[in-house]
Parts: sequence; structure tokens; C-alpha cells
Amino acid sequence: MTEPKEDIDALTKGGRTNIAGFVLRLAARIPFLFIAGRIYGPDLVGRFAIAVVVVELAALVATLGLKRGLAQALVDSDQPQVEVVWNAMAVAFLAAVAASAFLWLFPEIMYPNSAICGLDRYLPCVIVAVAWSDVSLAALAFRHDVKATVTARAVVEPWTISVAAWAFSFVAHRDGLVLSYCTSMTAALIASLVPFLRTYGLPRGWQPRIAPLLTLARKNVPLAGADALEWGTRNVDRFILGVLFAPKIVGIYYMAQQVASLPQKLKTSFDPILGPVITQSLAIGDKAAIARQVRQVAFWIIAAQGGLALMGSIPGKAVMGVVGPQFVAGTAALAFLLIAEVLASSGAVSESALVYVARHRNLAISILTLAFQIGLSFALIFAMRWLGWPTNWQAAGPAVALMISLGAMSVAKMRLLSVILKAPVSPWRWPLVWAALAAIAIGTGFTLLPHDYEWAELLIGEPAIAATYLFVLWRYAFGPADRALFGTMPRAEEATLPLSAV
Repeated sequence: MTEPKEDIDALTKGGRTNIAGFVLRLAARIPFLFIAGRIYGPDLVGRFAIAVVVVELAALVATLGLKRGLAQALVDSDQPQVEVVWNAMAVAFLAAVAASAFLWLFPEIMYPNSAICGLDRYLPCVIVAVAWSDVSLAALAFRHDVKATVTARAVVEPWTISVAAWAFSFVAHRDGLVLSYCTSMTAALIASLVPFLRTYGLPRGWQPRIAPLLTLARKNVPLAGADALEWGTRNVDRFILGVLFAPKIVGIYYMAQQVASLPQKLKTSFDPILGPVITQSLAIGDKAAIARQVRQVAFWIIAAQGGLALMGSIPGKAVMGVVGPQFVAGTAALAFLLIAEVLASSGAVSESALVYVARHRNLAISILTLAFQIGLSFALIFAMRWLGWPTNWQAAGPAVALMISLGAMSVAKMRLLSVILKAPVSPWRWPLVWAALAAIAIGTGFTLLPHDYEWAELLIGEPAIAATYLFVLWRYAFGPADRALFGTMPRAEEATLPLSAV
């Protein structure tokens, strides 16, 4: 059986590394939002936002669930690991090429509400880079190489897109966002492949075999579906807006969505270490360890996301105003999206275990959630139109639908996992409420300042909100394992955890 201290220590060490990566990603993503909002404007941002939705979905489907399923395949297979990972790379390559060809032939899917011109048709060519980067990082995650994911996703990708967006604005303003996205994904692929080749190398005497490839793809259909559905719940709102509203409205919502998605990356930052730890516990049948791991990571994420949600929503107008004055109209959507991320965190962490122990039931919950979200989004938009409400309010309808849907999904997935493991998995601790109330009281005081002092909301109010929230949590909610997460951040060479650590 896995010792409690060993698995939590592994999660803590990997968690510290990934929190460092999240901070780096946050620092790098903010310049891109500022550049996109101030230089390109809501119309070009809206076109880009809709196109990227389609491309990222195609890339996600092309991985065929291998982002999370590769770890299980490596545990179960009697083939050399190098052959398993290259089989996975071959599957992803073929699927990505097929997806790219389809979108090349039908680019209208990416641009449903605007004319196609310039480099629009070339955007799907980047799908191979995205899929291969995801699979290679998943292979490295099996070896607990967290450093590679942090480097590729938190340093190379966001900083490249920020610098490229600024540079391309001078030479190709209309296509600048598309070019910067392609550049960043290519750079992330290189940053993923270098450590991948160093760790696994090239297989000797290996040739792709059709039967194993088809078997691997078929086994991962539930995982691929779960990944696509989870992604869909966070992005279908943007596509709905693209169908019903002008690109400018989509651009404003996209900026709110991008700000709100920063807390979500905390959860995805833990995936590289949580997945392998869970699969190791499954291999020895230690269900209690899995429940303990889910509870611990879910609390870390919900606590961090709660703080970020308060910092983003209380001074919401000031936050959106930094991106550009025309984006302040997305303040309401930002608040609902931030709350949605907090409500979703427990279910998302539970899903990290459900994809291994109850794939099909997890998939069914995700399908129902997405269907409910889509139906509720359309219902809210059309209801507000019938009532004559302003367009900005109508555009916030999908954010409200997302918040309600993700909250219900979290409850359902936590309940299912708890029944399967015969142990509680809820991360809830009442001091979370006390910390939130204290932070709201402090933050609201800063929002009451005169408009000329809006800068104080960000420069003084944001740190005050964070400090108040963290103080209450540290004093009343954190135990030894939680405080260990804030220990000394690991050096780069320590970011790779040995398999024996779990």
C-alpha cells in the first residue's frame, strides 16, 4: 500500500513546481492580453478567438485521450516504453493531419461570422504541433518530469505569443494574432520534443503497426471524449457567441474568458503529477490513497482559485480596464466565469481519478453537463433578447450557464468517485467561507474610492485582498501538508521526480 506521507510528499513537491510554473504563466499571459486588447482591438480578437476554439478542439481530439491515457498505457503494456510512446506519437500525427486537412477544406467552421482571407486558411497547420506537444509532455509526465511541462507551457508558449503578437503587429496587423499563435505553438513543440527525445530517444527497429495503433486509439475513446467534453464546457460559450453576435462582442467575452481561465490553469498544472500518482495507487489497489490524493489536490486548487476569483471580480472593472477601456463591458461575464472556475475545481480533480475507474459513467456526466450548458446558454440569450435587455447582458448569458452547469457537474462527479472509492473526496473546509468574507470586506472598501483612485484598486487593493484571504486560510484551514506546499520552491533539476517517489 502507498504510504500517506509518500504520496502527499510527491504531490507537494510536484505541486510546488507547478505553482511556480503557474506564476510564470500568469506573468507571461498578461502581456499578451494587454497587447491583444490595446493593439489589435475587440474585432480582430473576436475572429481569432472563434478560430482558436475550433483548432484547439481539433488538436485535443487528435491526441485521442493520450494526454491522460498514456500513463495507463505505459503501466499496462508489456512493450518497451519507447515503442509505446512512439506508437502514441504516430496515432496523434495521423489524427492531427486528418483534422488539419478537414479544416483546410472547410475553413468556414473556424470563421462562421466573417469573411475568409489572408492567412486564415493556414491556421489548422499548427494542429500537429499542438497534438505532438501534448503527447510528448504526457510521456514525460509518466517519468514525473514536471520541469518539461513548466518550461513548455508556462515559459516558452506564453512568452512567445506575447512577443510575437507585438512584433507581428508592425508587419502583419490583420494576421498578427494567427501568426503569433502558430509561432508560440511551434516553440512549445520544440521545448517539448527536446526533453522527450533526451528521455526516451528514438526507437531502434521500430515500425508503426496498424493493429496496436487502432487498439490504443479505441481504448482511449472514453478518455478522448472526456477531454473533449471538459474542453467543450469551457469553450462552447465562445462558439455560441460567435454564431449569435458580432466579432466585437466575442472579442470582449474572450478577454474576460482569458482572464478567468488563468485560475483554471492551476488545475491543469497539477495534471502532470496527479495522473501518474493516481495510476500508481490504482496499480496496487489503494483506493484510500486515491481519495486522499484527490481531497488534498482539490483543496489546494479550490483555495487558490477562490483567492484569484476574489482578486479578479471585486475590482472587476479595473481589471478589465487594464486590457482596454472597450473591454470593461465584459466585467459581469468575468465575475460569473471566475465563480464557475471555483465551482468546477472539485469536479475536475475528481475526474482525474474517474477517467481510470469509471470512464463511461464519467463520460455520461460530462455529456449531460455539456448538453445542459448549451441548452441553458441559448435559453438565457433568447430570453434576454425577448425582454429587450442590453447586448452586453445577453452576452453574459453563456457565462451564467457555465457557472450553473459546472457546479452541478462537480457535485455529481465527487459523489460518484466517493461511492466508487468508498471514501470522502470533498475538499470543502469552512474556513474557505471565512477567508472569502474577509477578503470581500477589504476589497469592497477599495472599490468605494473615487474613480480617480481606480489605480489604488489594483496596486493596493489586490495585494490587500490576497493577504487577507491567505492569512485566514493559513491560520484556520491549512494543515502540515498544506503548509508544505509553500516550502522552498524546487530548483530546476529537482523538478523531475523519481518513480520511486510514489
